[in-house]
Amino acid sequence: MTVIETVEQLEAIYGAVGDASTVKVADHVTPLYRIFIEKAPFAALATIGPEGIDCSPRGDLPGFVRVHDPRTLMLPDRRGNNRVDSLRNIVRDPRVSLMFLIPGSGNAVRANGRAHLSIDSELLASFKVEGKAPRSVMVMKVEEIYFQCARAIVRSDLWNPDKRIDPKTLPTPGQILAEMSDNKVGGAEYDRIWPERAAATMW
Repeated sequence: MTVIETVEQLEAIYGAVGDASTVKVADHVTPLYRIFIEKAPFAALATIGPEGIDCSPRGDLPGFVRVHDPRTLMLPDRRGNNRVDSLRNIVRDPRVSLMFLIPGSGNAVRANGRAHLSIDSELLASFKVEGKAPRSVMVMKVEEIYFQCARAIVRSDLWNPDKRIDPKTLPTPGQILAEMSDNKVGGAEYDRIWPERAAATMW
């Protein structure tokens, strides 16, 4: 197997970067990038810590990531499984990335920067949904933001409803848990009650 071992080798294969790949990059949230962020109901959050890299889905009502000012984004941490992998990483290493997706749009917006976690009571209260506040808010200082061209989403045909997979053809969380725990956790009962449990603890 031939392995690329240097940046020079990599650049020789891929060639020069086009103007469109560089002029789109800003060091703050521009007015047009703000529109995209405020319409996005989903983002992937990438963090890094001593154990390695983590990428976690984040979804909420459109605009759930708040543009506090052109250099600051705020992301509330809604209820989950309490693993807090991303939050553990941020406490130990502030480097973070967000990738925003909007159903129906071929483009993604990527933001890189550094973050800290805030538990300021007024800030938490400002993110209440159905009277419930998050337990913390990630405050991110944007260092770089740009859009990703549509090729990946076009190739995957991601938003085509005719390409959706029947969930019944996939393993369920209950089945995975049962397999991983010798049937001590999970199973059919876990899958049966999950929708009701999730609805009661969504926020």
